[in-house]
Amino acid sequence: MTSNAIEARRLTIRRGRKTVIDRLDLTLPRGAIVGLLGPSGSGKTTLMRAVVGVQIVSSGTVSVFGEPAGSAPLRHKVGYMTQLASIYDDLSVRANLAYFARVQGVPKSDVERVIERTDLRDQADQLARTLSGGQANRVSLAAAMLGSPELLVLDEPTVGLDPILRSELWAIFRRIADDGVTLLVSSHVMDEATRCDRLLLMREGAVIAVTTPRELLENTRAASAEEAFLRIIEADTAKRDSVSKRLLATRPPPQDRRGPEGTKR
Repeated sequence: MTSNAIEARRLTIRRGRKTVIDRLDLTLPRGAIVGLLGPSGSGKTTLMRAVVGVQIVSSGTVSVFGEPAGSAPLRHKVGYMTQLASIYDDLSVRANLAYFARVQGVPKSDVERVIERTDLRDQADQLARTLSGGQANRVSLAAAMLGSPELLVLDEPTVGLDPILRSELWAIFRRIADDGVTLLVSSHVMDEATRCDRLLLMREGAVIAVTTPRELLENTRAASAEEAFLRIIEADTAKRDSVSKRLLATRPPPQDRRGPEGTKR
């Protein structure tokens, strides 16, 4: 059994003429909460879709537990929670989960397990349209947990929630991780970095740092995760500018080629 949950090798993803992710190499171990952090548009969702196997890849590879992302052996090993709560408003919480269990071929008895694990006992018979935003997110999380997947890919699960609801969700994530499940959780809220075991910081389709919360603060000498991330961006910008200047310095000047009569060709 491979010790890594996710491996990407020279992963490249393009949309039209735009390169969204360029030759990315990545290795993530099992059994941790991995925070995928970065501003909106940095490529977080694209990378997560590639890990789940629903993103067209231009070149390179992505594997999960040693299998190609999206392949049949991973069907019940990977759970995916999208940014928007994917539930039916006219069904109760329990009915929603029972439906998703049937679709996935999961025993109906698993519904009660995920209701318990996501603290939805009091809302189990409530219609989805009457739920708060945090409760609806927990139903989507419960649906992703059906079948006891070994990897949960959660795309900005706390977006739009107040600090109390975000804290409640992160407490659930920690309990899930303590059971041995690997979580890949994206966010653009930098203070959530301290709740993770490992961090991937993304910018403009590239991973600019792989670290831990403690190393992030120590190496940048910052007082907060947000300040640390800004310092890393500043360092990355300076590095890119330096590379651009070197490339310009080594590029030969354009030649003014003229024809025999002195006219430009």
